[in-house]
Amino acid sequence: MKLFKNIKTGVAIVVLSLSISACEGWLDPKPMSFYTPENALTTFQGLMTATHMLNRDYRFIEYYPTAFSGVPAFLTEMVFSDLAVNGMTDTNAPPQDLIRQITPSANTDNAANAARMAFYWRVLYKGIGDANTILTRAESVQFDNEEQKRTILAHGRFHRALRYYRLVHQFGDVPFINEEVVTPRFDFYSTQREVILRYLKADLEDSANDMPNVTHRGMVNRGAMYHLLTMINLALGEFDDAIASASRVIDGDTHSLMEHRFGVDSSNPSRNVVWDLHRPENKRLLENREAIYIVLDQFGEEGASNTGMEIMRNTTPWWAAPNQLRTPTGVNAFVDNNEVNNPYLLQIGRGIGTLRGTWYHQRLIWGLDNTDLRRCRESGNWMDMEDLTYNNPALRGTEWYGRNLERGVTLINDTIRNWYGWPNYKLFVGEQRANSWRGGNSDWYIFRLAATYLFRAEAHYWKGNLQLAADDINKVRVRAGARPITANEVDMRMILDERGRELFYEEPRKTELTRISYLYAKTGKPAYTGKSYTLNRFSQENFFFDHIMLVTDFYNQDPLVRTAMGNVYTMAPFHVLWPVPEGAIAANVQGRINQNWGYAGYENNVPPIDSPN
Repeated sequence: MKLFKNIKTGVAIVVLSLSISACEGWLDPKPMSFYTPENALTTFQGLMTATHMLNRDYRFIEYYPTAFSGVPAFLTEMVFSDLAVNGMTDTNAPPQDLIRQITPSANTDNAANAARMAFYWRVLYKGIGDANTILTRAESVQFDNEEQKRTILAHGRFHRALRYYRLVHQFGDVPFINEEVVTPRFDFYSTQREVILRYLKADLEDSANDMPNVTHRGMVNRGAMYHLLTMINLALGEFDDAIASASRVIDGDTHSLMEHRFGVDSSNPSRNVVWDLHRPENKRLLENREAIYIVLDQFGEEGASNTGMEIMRNTTPWWAAPNQLRTPTGVNAFVDNNEVNNPYLLQIGRGIGTLRGTWYHQRLIWGLDNTDLRRCRESGNWMDMEDLTYNNPALRGTEWYGRNLERGVTLINDTIRNWYGWPNYKLFVGEQRANSWRGGNSDWYIFRLAATYLFRAEAHYWKGNLQLAADDINKVRVRAGARPITANEVDMRMILDERGRELFYEEPRKTELTRISYLYAKTGKPAYTGKSYTLNRFSQENFFFDHIMLVTDFYNQDPLVRTAMGNVYTMAPFHVLWPVPEGAIAANVQGRINQNWGYAGYENNVPPIDSPN
């Protein structure tokens, strides 16, 4: 089996350590450090090892907490979306009152339970700096042949493009740096978003075919290059090119949707292919042809995360703790921290309800049929609180023991945090550590073919090819046992619904909603919201905000939804773009990094440049 672990060269492990801070020196040059010779980036193998570190680092950008009991940055993407809100109600730190809390000066890098915008700024620019170092050093290395150089350039360009794609849809116009920074610089200017995207597109078009179709798991392959190129083509509004690049992945011989049982649990008749697709053990299997690009993290392997994903802790309800759920007679429904007396801890984890799904994600998107395996409670793919039964040993001999929980009967301490449904097939990651039940180490999809189909469907939608869009959506739906849709049902709401069904906790939802909002503003195409939009008022009126207000059950309520700590749930149109961290702007004394409209400092903006810094 081909696996990328923590690949060593014959002499060195390269450690990419360009240090950046959200507050100051976010692009200060600091030499890469090495555990062995300083010439590690002067050979093909040394540069390849450096690209492997970029693959490894990407898992920590999104899905993994940086410490035990931490909150992964990915939750920030989710709460700035239609799919979820922050459900932590016993502190006022979590991002809920977004209008009040999300400011350029807020600590959104590493404050406990807070949003992570500054963290994204810091770690994405770290990866860009490391990719630029690889690309710059590659120009002076003596390779054995041109193919080696082209391979290094392809890896470096992919990682730079992936990170800039995220930045321009989180923050808009940002400084574009395309070479290694070797001396202190404080003269950066924001570059136009579209200029950055066009540069990235040219890079990927030049390098995509330099990647092999099949690589070690955890490494970039040609399918990943074309998948990312599809995302960039869509962001530019170049829909024919998006269809062509997506088709290179879909119609090639390397990738295909997994439509039959495989891997661990494949002999269990109570499970199904949707369950199989998301088992941690199955993501890296070579027979899994749907996987395009994954990050690797298996417990016990060299380089594995110390914390694991803690995905069940953060995404499932706060159900086990004392006094959260009780019988009508006041007895706790469950005992906590005891898997013998409460086997649900092993089966669904010990959640604390940090990421709370909205009604849109739990109910609205599932109304097309009752056959969709992704919402199937009978197989355990989806869990509602009513699927749990009282199992506290203290209840034995009473009418309640073994009885299902029931809304309106069960005493619920906090309906925000204690009571909602979730896709168990996606979020169940078994814990390898004793007495933890948080959600352990697991490989995770970054790109898979189902998303490629849905990107191509979106490109067809923008072109008005609604039957072709329906065909691509139906490839994903039919695999899940859902009824096919018709061309007449295709609009952006349907596309977003299907992505919510298929890609929950995989795609960065805020990033994609912002990208789509730019397209509505650029094209002027009327949206299902009944409105048209323009670029010159992008932060004041946009599809991002209007769509969320139409489907959420938190940010749009009157009176406002209020937590036990007094936080209210608010959102504004300008949250389509996040605030640039104040420290990054203040440290850049010889240039001007622009602030986004709606945040303090916007009044000091200058026109963004149309070239790299």
